Amino acid sequence: MFLFAGLGNPGAKYARNRHNIGFMAMDEIVRRHSSGLGHFSPWRKKFQSEVSDGIIGGEKVLVLKPQTYMNESGRAVGEAVRFHNIPLTQVYVFYDELDLMPGKMRVKLGGGAAGHNGIRSVAAHLGPDFKRVRLGIGHPGIKDFVMPHVLGDFAKADGEWLSKLLEAVAAEIELVVSGEDEKFQSRVALTLKPPRPNADPSSRRKPGPTDEAEH
Repeated sequence: MFLFAGLGNPGAKYARNRHNIGFMAMDEIVRRHSSGLGHFSPWRKKFQSEVSDGIIGGEKVLVLKPQTYMNESGRAVGEAVRFHNIPLTQVYVFYDELDLMPGKMRVKLGGGAAGHNGIRSVAAHLGPDFKRVRLGIGHPGIKDFVMPHVLGDFAKADGEWLSKLLEAVAAEIELVVSGEDEKFQSRVALTLKPPRPNADPSSRRKPGPTDEAEH
């Protein structure tokens, strides 16, 4: 079994906050995979969370949104992991990352909390060796503006990249359960920034005698 845990704060007040992008990713995964063979269950209360379970890529997946508030996320994630005896290499925590540009995504195993209270809480309950899916929200540039930034709602201008990111994460998530984290990361990146036409050097026309060099 795999556990996908998205971090955020419960309640309508926080629903569109940048800090809640982990919740948004979980909602999109369940929405996209709630038809066909991988049908996901309706959201229900368990493990101090909202949970849904289904099948992705032939593997059982538990999707979890802790309702403990961000700073205590580890209580909910830890309870689910212990109950199902899930290996930490199959625990993926999705969360907002200030140090990544908006729309960027990185996957890594282990590491520090980098000031993220939700990750710090999960690590306190599980240890550091779980998978992290870092979803970039960008940094406001000034330390004093960090809290208003993460607890502020996504701007209307963010809508296009945010939708593309969430849809790509949900569309490519089967690569995670097949053990292809790097390919998952690459596929999502390509969705957000597709290659330019004629990017292949072999497809470029050789300059003729009348062509001028570009500077």
